[in-house]
Amino acid sequence: FSVPEADRPRQQLTAHSVEHDDVNIVAVNDPFIEPHYAAYMLKYDSTHGQFKGDIEVKGNDLIVNGKTVRFYMERDPGNIPWAETGAYYVVESTGVFTTTEKAKAHLKGGAKKVVISAPSADAPMFVMGVNNETYKSDIE
Repeated sequence: FSVPEADRPRQQLTAHSVEHDDVNIVAVNDPFIEPHYAAYMLKYDSTHGQFKGDIEVKGNDLIVNGKTVRFYMERDPGNIPWAETGAYYVVESTGVFTTTEKAKAHLKGGAKKVVISAPSADAPMFVMGVNNETYKSDIE
């Protein structure tokens, strides 16, 4: 997984991935903040409390419980080298790239699937417990 933007969905997903082995965050993109501030935001979440794990910054990367998470500060999602990180899924949570055309920019960097976490004018929307069973893996 790669998660653009330092916001609530990214913080929650990152915290979840550390506590569960079924999700592995390999990269984060936030063009608006430095890695040190991203580490601080994850460590001291005002809603969920203090993160129980270890967070440090090494160069431009975050080290979360010993796992390296590449940190990018790229404004154009097409320039993010998701493939280099091994990312398969990208969670688009900036609120900026919410149409399918805009979100597809992540595919240029090597992502295989993009999940838009905000309402979209044209992307199919799935809600767990409501219509998640209608999702098909071949949906673009």
